[in-house]
Amino acid sequence: MGFREGSPTSISPLLLRNILTSIFLYADDSFLCLAKKYKSLELLRHLLITSFLFFLRLLPSLFPSRLIPHHRDEKETQSSHPLNYPQNDAAHVPPTCSGDSSISRALSQLLSIAIDIPVSSRKYEVVRSLADRIIDENNREGFGALRDVNRTVLSEAFGRTLAQLEAAVLNERAGEESGGGGGRIGGFEFGRLNRVVKAVRSFGAGKVREGANRSGGGSGGGSAEKLAAELLWLAQKLAGCGFVEEAVRKWAAASNLAWLAVSGEPRLQGSLVKLSAFMFKQAKDMKLDNEADEEEEKQEVKQIKMQMLLSWLPLLCRASNGTDAPVLSIGERAELERVLEETIEKLEEEEQQEKVLTLWLHHFTYCPSSDWPNLHASYARWCDASRKLLLHQ
Repeated sequence: MGFREGSPTSISPLLLRNILTSIFLYADDSFLCLAKKYKSLELLRHLLITSFLFFLRLLPSLFPSRLIPHHRDEKETQSSHPLNYPQNDAAHVPPTCSGDSSISRALSQLLSIAIDIPVSSRKYEVVRSLADRIIDENNREGFGALRDVNRTVLSEAFGRTLAQLEAAVLNERAGEESGGGGGRIGGFEFGRLNRVVKAVRSFGAGKVREGANRSGGGSGGGSAEKLAAELLWLAQKLAGCGFVEEAVRKWAAASNLAWLAVSGEPRLQGSLVKLSAFMFKQAKDMKLDNEADEEEEKQEVKQIKMQMLLSWLPLLCRASNGTDAPVLSIGERAELERVLEETIEKLEEEEQQEKVLTLWLHHFTYCPSSDWPNLHASYARWCDASRKLLLHQ
């Protein structure tokens, strides 16, 4: 059987490589702390890193038939390989999302360009205004086909930008120096070790970007802060069209990005706090288009809200102050606290409320620079309900 891109046979070695890289980077963070205290461990760390790099280079030879395409004609190879773009750039049209109408492909291309080019470009506002105009006109016409164009294209653009944002955050983290850069032990230079570690981390981030590219995320998109701002714009457009649940689902499931954001750059954290606040407000009254089974719909909504709380509540606790001013105004904070309290109470199950409130208490307590969100009332009500439940059993 010939090689098929995306099949389990072709993905498994790439998945194995990505998993091993992630595990190694996670383990190296802990080992680095010990190496800073005991300089003699730097030699052992260097040996482990070089061995791991050698293993990564050896890995493709272990799966030669799974990593090398077979029985693909020249035309198919040229059209699918990311490096085989036409040499004449003027004749090259950037790929857009799949669509069966010209208007959907046009809108997809505009959104892709707006997300990819920097805000400082004089063409940015032109592209944004064109995209705004098409979205608003499609929505104003009131036809189902045009509304479906907005829903499909905006949802795909949100997913691509979300993948780009996670890749950008990982890329920025990989670019940071890991530990001190000087010192020697027996002629061994620590600076060389740090460069090796940086190469390993960059390799790991590159694998994530590679996965984002396969899913349509692309490479570009500028800084992480800019991508976060574009995500907020896309979410607002989806909300204006009545399809914000598409964005809420994806944002609730972005647990890896939420984990990275807790230790991210302050300005990026501020942008993500604003986006999370918008998503929590939209999720409060969220309804799904699943009239066939109302109970199943309710359970799905509860699961999405639970995911949202577990993923993004830590960031709200740790990053709401901003660099020079609070990210949210006093009124916005009070409103979001009410939304969070109502969302937690609607979880109904005591165990779910316990998970959320325990998570909140941990991050609220261990973040000395912030005293928000204040969910003490929710915590007290949960304690009273748990006490009554125990007495009635």
